[in-house]
This record gives sequence, structure tokens and C-alpha cells, in this order.
Amino acid sequence: MWGPAARLVGRRLLAAVPVLAAVTFGVFAVAAASPFDPVQQYAGSAGLNASQETLEQLRANLNVDGPFPQRWWDWLTSAVRGDFGDSTSLRQPVAQVITERLGWSVLLCAAGFAFAVLAGTVLGLAAARRRGGLLDRTVTSLSYTLEAAPPFWLGLLGIWLFALQLDVLPAGGLTDSGSDTVTASALLRHLALPALVLGVSQVPWFLLYVRQGVGDALAEDAVRGARARGLSERTVLLGHALRSGLLPVLTLIGSRVPELITGALLVETVFSWPGIASATVEAATATDFPLLAALTTLATVAVLAGNLLSDLGYGLADPRVAMEEM
Repeated sequence: MWGPAARLVGRRLLAAVPVLAAVTFGVFAVAAASPFDPVQQYAGSAGLNASQETLEQLRANLNVDGPFPQRWWDWLTSAVRGDFGDSTSLRQPVAQVITERLGWSVLLCAAGFAFAVLAGTVLGLAAARRRGGLLDRTVTSLSYTLEAAPPFWLGLLGIWLFALQLDVLPAGGLTDSGSDTVTASALLRHLALPALVLGVSQVPWFLLYVRQGVGDALAEDAVRGARARGLSERTVLLGHALRSGLLPVLTLIGSRVPELITGALLVETVFSWPGIASATVEAATATDFPLLAALTTLATVAVLAGNLLSDLGYGLADPRVAMEEM
């Protein structure tokens, strides 16, 4: 079992190399075609009165004076060694920017994703048990509605309801007002609302997949035979139908990673969460291409890792699937 899994991981790692190279090359190609001058953005108002010699020296210091394939290659070879350059907008090493913010983004995504999987599985199972009933029609209609709702709108709605109307959760940030210390209790209070919003935006996909998968499993001959043998409805539902119905969800987990990342960026912006989103917005508005290249690479790695984990989970859960064919 573990031999095919290891070979699958090896194949995916080899395939990831050209993908990451192509993605980073595309970022530098876009930077070269951009009408914005990173030197002027870096210098700000002081660049308006600076001499041409000063600007050229600054251009050389920022490594933006050569052809973009050469700049891309220099950045790529440095990145392999762990040096992603310096952020021109935040005036910090790119690695330091990511290190300081990545943990908060991972925490938010993990909490939201866990809520989405748990809530989607429970509601999907309940809906599949009585397909066509009131609960099924209610949660299905709500799921289709939530699929069309953008995460930032859900975030604003959550702030209005839980922070302004009910006053039970803070509206944003990481610490309480007037405090710079992050405590466990304050962290949980400030994490609850953005994680809830992010999770709710992902719930419909899991709910509908579980509902369909479990509903189809309940109609299989094996499940009917289990009922005919006198097994309890709970055993049939949890021991047979749910196990078969959750297999498609394993593939869904990997495919939802890009949407999760996009939703997290919007949710972090709405709630002023100190994650990668603020750095991404800052890099985009300031044409900070070294930081953009690193963040794009990080997002690509997350997507590739999510797809790999979903394939591994599906292959290990269903022995009928040949990992050599993935």
C-alpha cells in the first residue's frame, strides 16, 4: 500500500517542478509588461525629484534593470537557496514577511475548513437520510443560495449580526481594543467570526457532495442487504452508506483549496486579520513583484499539495483505485 503511495508522491513532486517554474516565470512576464515602474513606486514622492543617475542606481539595487528572463532566473536560483529577495513595499525580506503572517492564515484556513467539513458532513447526512423531506429541501436551497454569496458579503453580514447587533464577537483584528498582547482567549474570540464566515462559504460544496454520495449509497444493493439482515438504521447509515458516500468528498477536499485560499484572502481583508491577505494587497498595489512571486508560488504549492492529499486519501480509502494510474 505504502509503495504505490510513495511513488505517487515522487511523481507529483517531479511534476511540480516545471509547474512552479512556469508560474513564477509568468509572474515576472506580467511584471515586465506592467506599465508601473517599481522604482518609482519604491521611491515614492522622492523619486519625482531624483536624478536619473540615482534612479538607475536604485534600479540596479532592486535588480530590475535587466531583461525579465534574467531577473526571473536570478530570483529562481536564489529562491532555491531560501532567499526570496526583499519586499519593496514592506521594506523587509520576503521570507520574513511570509514567516510572520503565514501562521495566522493557516490557522484561519484550518479552522474554517474543519468547520466546513464537519458541518457539511452532518447536514448532508441528515438531508440524505430523508431525501425530499423538509430538512432536505431547506438545507439544499440554503446551500445553493450560499454558493452564490461572495465571502466578503458573508463577512460584512457576520459583522453586522454578531458584532453590531448582538455584540457577542469582535468585528476584526487579532487583539482586544487598547491591547497589543495576543492571549488565548482573545485569539479564540477574534478567530471565531472570520473562521465561521470562511467555513460557511465552503459548507455548501461538502453538504451537497455528502448528500448525493450518501443518497446514492443508500440505494445500493449492499445497503439494502444490510437492512434486510436486520441491522439497525444507525449502523446502515454510519457503517455502510456514510463510508461509501464520503469517498467523493476526499477528492473535493483538494479541489476546494484554490477557492479556500481566495476566500481566506477576502475574509482576512474584511476582518483585518494579520495574515497573508494584507501582504498580498500591499504587494499588488505597490507592484512589489518579489513578494507577489513568492506568494504566488506559495499558493501554487498549497493547491498542488491539496490535490496530492486528496488523491492519497482516496487511494488509501478505496483499494479499488490504482495509485499508479493517478
